[in-house]
Amino acid sequence: MTRHIAIGNGQLLVNLDSNSYIRDIYYPYVGQYNHVGGQLCRFGIWIDGQFSWLDNPAWHKESRYADSTLVAITEAVHSSLGIRLVIYDGVHQREPILLRTVEVFNEWDNEREVRLFFHQDLSIGESEVGDTAAFLPENGSLFHYKRNFYFMFNGWSDSGGIAQYSIGIKRFGGAQGTWVDAEDGHLMGNPISQGSVDSTAGLTTLVPAKASAKLAYWMSVGQNLQSVQSLDAYVRENRPEKLLRRAAVYWEGWATKVKHNYGGMSERAIRLFRHSLLTIRTQTDIRGAITAANDSDILQYNRDHYSYVWPRDGAMIALAVSDAGYPELVEPFFVFCAEGLSPEGYLHHKYNPDGTVGSSWHPYLSEGAPQLPIQIDETGLVLHAFWKLYEQHGDIAFAQSLYKPLVVRAAKFLASYLDPETGLPSPCYDLWEERHGIYTYSVSAVHAGLMAASNFCRLFGNEERANRFLEVADNVKAAILKHLWDEEEGRFIRGLYRSGGAWVKDMTLESSIYGIAAFGVLPTTDPRVDKTMRAISEGLLVRTHVGGIARYYNDYYFQRTGNLNEAPGNPWIICTLWVADWKIESATSLEELEAASKTIEWVADHALKTGMLPEQLDPFSGSPLSVTPLTWSHATYVATCMKYINKYKELTSTSSRPQQETSMVGKG
Repeated sequence: MTRHIAIGNGQLLVNLDSNSYIRDIYYPYVGQYNHVGGQLCRFGIWIDGQFSWLDNPAWHKESRYADSTLVAITEAVHSSLGIRLVIYDGVHQREPILLRTVEVFNEWDNEREVRLFFHQDLSIGESEVGDTAAFLPENGSLFHYKRNFYFMFNGWSDSGGIAQYSIGIKRFGGAQGTWVDAEDGHLMGNPISQGSVDSTAGLTTLVPAKASAKLAYWMSVGQNLQSVQSLDAYVRENRPEKLLRRAAVYWEGWATKVKHNYGGMSERAIRLFRHSLLTIRTQTDIRGAITAANDSDILQYNRDHYSYVWPRDGAMIALAVSDAGYPELVEPFFVFCAEGLSPEGYLHHKYNPDGTVGSSWHPYLSEGAPQLPIQIDETGLVLHAFWKLYEQHGDIAFAQSLYKPLVVRAAKFLASYLDPETGLPSPCYDLWEERHGIYTYSVSAVHAGLMAASNFCRLFGNEERANRFLEVADNVKAAILKHLWDEEEGRFIRGLYRSGGAWVKDMTLESSIYGIAAFGVLPTTDPRVDKTMRAISEGLLVRTHVGGIARYYNDYYFQRTGNLNEAPGNPWIICTLWVADWKIESATSLEELEAASKTIEWVADHALKTGMLPEQLDPFSGSPLSVTPLTWSHATYVATCMKYINKYKELTSTSSRPQQETSMVGKG
C-alpha cells in the first residue's frame, strides 16, 4: 500500500506508484471522488517489434521529486531494449490538469520507431456502471464521462497527436481491457463504448541513433465537455513542458517562501521538511478538508479507506503547518470544522471531504446504554490548534469570525461533557479508535481546548465566560493528576475503563500519554512527565535494526511478530517523533539537542526515495506498512523540525549571550 508520487493542487489529486502507473484520481475534492480506485492505468512501450509495460521486472526505475517542487521525475532503463525513459509528472498549480512529458533516449546506433501507450482505467464517481469513453475527432482526444465528471486525454509527439487508440469493455464478460490490444503495437480504433469501459492511446516518434525524442501526455478534468476541451486547448497552446516548468517554479517558491535557520539538520532532512509541506499541500483541499491519506490500496483490508477528515489529524496537521509559516493553507480547515459541528457542539468521528459526516464503527448503543460515538480529543484539539494559529499569526478578524460558531459552541460542550464521579471528561473512544473509556491523551486535549476557549473569550472581552472555561480546565487538570498518575509505576497511565461497575486502570504502556506535556497539562520539565517519557522511550523501543517507537505495547494493527521484547509493536513515524519532541523540549545544551535530533535523521532514513512517509514501518525490513503517504506523519515531522529549529535558536542565543557581572565593584 504505497503511493510513491502524489501530485495535486487542492482540487485535483493524482497518485502514482513506482511504475509510473496512475492509481488514484481524486476530483473535485481532495479525497473525493476517486475515479480510478487503485486500478492500474498502465504505461508501456513498443519498439523493434517488442512490447513492455513499465511494471515488467526488466525495467530499472527510480523516482524522485525535483527539489522543493511537486514535479516528479522517474528514470526507467530497459537494458535489453536499449531504451532509457525520463518521465516528468505534475499537476498544474491552478487548473485541474495532469501533465506528463517523456524523453525517450535511444542507446543504440540506429534510428528506431518508438510507440508509447497510455492506458486509462476509470471508474467515474467510484463506480464502473454507466461510464462512457469516446474518441473526439475535433481535437483528436479520448474522453471519459459520467454525469458531471469529464476526463479528456490527449498527447503530442513530433509526429503529431494521438496516432492510434482503442476503446472497449474491461473486467466484464471475459474482457480484460484495451491494454491487452496494445501489446502487439497496434490498437483497433473502436471510437466509443459504454458501461465498464477503458481506453488506450498510442503516440509514435522516430528516435535518432544515440539521441532522444520528447513526447507529452495530459489529462484535463471538468464538469462538462466544453470545459475539458477548453483546458485541452490551453495545454496545446502553451505546451506541456512549459507548463510543467511553470508549475515547478511555483511550487519551489511556495515551499521556500519561509526562511529558517535549520541549525545542524542535514540537507537530506531539510529536503524532507520542504517535501513534507508540499505533501501536506497535496492532501489538503482548497475548501478546508485536510485528509488523512489517499492511498486506496487500504481498501483491500477493510473495504474502507483513509480519505476522510479526522478532526484530530486535521488539527495537528494545521498546527504544524501554521507553525511552519503557512496559515493561509489551513485557515479554511477551521471553517470546515465550524460548519461540521453537531447541534450539541461536538465534532463527529470523521467527515467526507465535502463536509458530510463520514463512515464510522462507533456505536450509539453499548451494553444496552446509549452513548455518544465520538472521540472527545477531536473537538478539544481543534480549539487548541485554532488558538495557536491566532497566537502565531494574529489574524483577529478571522478569529472573531469563528469565535461564536466554533469556539463558544465547542467549548460549551467540552465544559458539559464531564464524568461526575471522576471529574474527568466523560468516556469516549480513544485517539486510535479502538477502545472506550477515559484516556490521558483525550482528556489532555480537552484541557487544551478549554484553555484555548478561555483565551479567546478573554481576547474578545468576555471575562465571565473566560473564567468559567478556565475553572473547568483547572478542575480537569486536577482530576488528571489525581486519577491518571500511578505512584507505584511512577508514570501516567493510558487511562481508565469501566468494568464491573468500577473504574479500572489501563496500565498499557502507550506513546500517546505524551499528550500530558504536548497539550500543556504539565511542562516537559515536570519530573512526572520525565519519568513517563523515559518509560515510553525504553518500553516501546523497537529493538531491531530498524528502531523507532511503537504505538503501544502489543499493538495488533499490522503486527509482524509475537516477540514483544524485540518489537512491542511496529515503529510508527508519529510516535517516534513524539519521543523526539520530548527530548528536544528537554534539551538544555546543544549537545543534548544533537542527541535528540538523531530521530529527525532516522525519519529521513526511512522515507521512500520520493520522500513519502508511511503510517508505520515493518520492524524487520523497514518497508512501509499501512497507507503511504500519511499526512499526519509528514505534519509531525514538520512539527518536530520546527521544535528543533526553535530550540536551536534559543540555545545558540543563550550560549552567545555575554555573562552578566556577578559583583558591582566600586558601587557607591
